[in-house]
Amino acid sequence: MTPVNKTMVYCNRYTNNLKYLCTAILLLLLLSANRPYAPNAVFSIKSGSISFRSDAPLELIRAQSTELRGKIDTDKKLFAFVIKMGSFNGFNSPMQKEHFNENYLESSKYPDASFSGKIIEDIDFLKSGTYTVRAKGILNVHGVGQERIIKCGLVVKNGQLNINAAFTVLLADHNITIPKVVHEKLASEIKVEVKAEMVTQ
Repeated sequence: MTPVNKTMVYCNRYTNNLKYLCTAILLLLLLSANRPYAPNAVFSIKSGSISFRSDAPLELIRAQSTELRGKIDTDKKLFAFVIKMGSFNGFNSPMQKEHFNENYLESSKYPDASFSGKIIEDIDFLKSGTYTVRAKGILNVHGVGQERIIKCGLVVKNGQLNINAAFTVLLADHNITIPKVVHEKLASEIKVEVKAEMVTQ
């Protein structure tokens, strides 16, 4: 084969390889354009609140905190939430808030309440919809942890996650004692409501 023919063969091979490479790149780009990108596996709270209600015979106590913090790892189905006990506001009086933090929750000694664990159900966080799941984990209040399964409502939409949950907490389960003098003013079972809007990091 002459040098000229060899050069022509090489050029043809190079041209064909280049065509194959360009075609492969084009196909990858088209497939990527039609495939939804998975969001970051970790959701963090953008805004969240916890409110509680003590409905005793002689007194109704309500308070709320907007300092809820937390994350959900959707790949591992793990979650962790925490709230500063001293961040609650809305009591009937400043003295009531003082008694809540100093006498009952001992917030200086146990500053945080937390709930961490794992989501039981499998959820497709890429698919918009409304889901009901059970969160199983350890609820830690007043330095005492209790295993709980709490039912939660989830709304997935436009890459955001909204959570709402309502449950009760027995003071005795967390070694929170009620003095006899205020027994009729503080319920032994506290109603809790959680709301949070979460986004990917």
